Amino acid sequence: MKPKGKKFRIRRTGAAPGSAASPAGATDGDAQDSEDGFGGGAFPGAAAAQDQQPPRTLSIEEELAAIRQEGLTGRQLRMARRTAQKHGLQPASDFDAVRLLRRQGIDPFERSNMLELVVNEGQKSAQARLPATVRHPSSQVPATAPAGPPPTIDEATRAQEILRMQRDIAARRRKRLILLAARLLVFVLLPTAGVGYYFYNVATPFYAANSEFQIQKAEASSPAGGLAGLFGGTTFATVQDSIAVQSFLESREAMQLVDEELGLRDHFSSPDIDPLNRLAPDATEEDLYDLYSRNLTIGYDPTEGLIRMEVVSADPELSERFSQALIRHAESRVDQMAQRLRGDQMAGARESYEEAEANMMAAQQRVVALQEQSGVLSSEAEVGALFNQISTFEIQAQQERLRLAELQSVQRPNQAQVEVAERNIQRLEALIAELRASMTDGQSDDASLAQISAQLVVAQADLQTRQLMLAQALQALEASRLEASRQSLYLTVSVNPVATDEAAYPRKLENTLLAFLVFSGIYLMVSMTASILREQVSA
Repeated sequence: MKPKGKKFRIRRTGAAPGSAASPAGATDGDAQDSEDGFGGGAFPGAAAAQDQQPPRTLSIEEELAAIRQEGLTGRQLRMARRTAQKHGLQPASDFDAVRLLRRQGIDPFERSNMLELVVNEGQKSAQARLPATVRHPSSQVPATAPAGPPPTIDEATRAQEILRMQRDIAARRRKRLILLAARLLVFVLLPTAGVGYYFYNVATPFYAANSEFQIQKAEASSPAGGLAGLFGGTTFATVQDSIAVQSFLESREAMQLVDEELGLRDHFSSPDIDPLNRLAPDATEEDLYDLYSRNLTIGYDPTEGLIRMEVVSADPELSERFSQALIRHAESRVDQMAQRLRGDQMAGARESYEEAEANMMAAQQRVVALQEQSGVLSSEAEVGALFNQISTFEIQAQQERLRLAELQSVQRPNQAQVEVAERNIQRLEALIAELRASMTDGQSDDASLAQISAQLVVAQADLQTRQLMLAQALQALEASRLEASRQSLYLTVSVNPVATDEAAYPRKLENTLLAFLVFSGIYLMVSMTASILREQVSA
């Protein structure tokens, strides 16, 4: 009896009965039962048994392909490699590091709260519509037995998600550009606009008086010529003096002189000056000096030997007067420096000359006193006169001896004549002896002629020495006077200060551009520093 509603048909095979394709004893009904699922050893629970079989294990390539489809960022992959290296793993690539960490049961993105990118709402909704295996592939791929490959997405969905991501990226870029423009507006443009408004509308115009002058030395022409005059008159000869004048003009002393003469404090305390450049009425001396230093620009050019000075004030005529006063005080200081140098050079020479002159006068008075005391004007003349007298008397005595010898040569000489001749000879010899004795022996308290002559010779030699010393001192004095005249310093003004009709400061455009560059540089440095610190903290 056939079952109701069941249609049986006989399946014929191409194999002969009893062949290997159809075992012996098999009937057509068995073949039909096998086709319906009940033949050939099949039973109704066979399909369930197949579902309960363990899932097959994925290969390494399949796991890496699944990880690549997760859309991990480069920062996440670098973090996974560092985490794998910390746990002693040796991954072949960043994706292999993720695979090895998941096999070890370690979350490779444990610190993702500091490194993960901002995910917009469009991406979250797109991930919500994707299958579970696509949204969370790591949950479907176990560490020991990962699941099969995720299902594919059709082209329409993929294109829709790509378009959504592009729109989101464009929106993020617009938002970042708006934030960047806002930051530039707040930190760069608004401060620059404030600085420009101050320079164009608030700042007081200041007028500058420029002047140029140099320090010159009175150098005499050298008679040697050639190389001796090659280096004379150069600017390097007055470098120290020019630097000294520059230091004086920048000192507090020059400021006080100008303030006492022209009222520097009163001018810069005027209410017409803007608040940033105005001096407070109760300002200290240091505040006044700071303002004086800001409004005075002075520089020395060693190649040309010029000192360039610029004086700035709110009144052009007052700037000219300030500059002229400073030049006048600088010239006075140069004269003082040269006067002291000349005085020091002349003082020693003058003292030496006066001392030599006094010594010469004393020596001369000594010679005169000896001459008056002895009555001998010249010892040489006196000695010469005595020697002449002695010679004369000796000649007379020799003649008397010859006459006596002539008288005694006869047999009966005249005795009276002989006695007269003998007495003449004795008298002449006594006179000669007296003259010779007067030259060496003094009479009573009077000194001898030899002593007087010696004293006069010494006094006259001392007088000659003093005269020679006086001549040398006079020559030294003249040389010092010439050298002092060479050391004279003069301040020569090459460009006189003139009052201008146009303000030199503030330089509105230049200062505004400079402020823009300064604020831009500060913003750039702060931004770069913040980015570097953020990157270091994230790393």
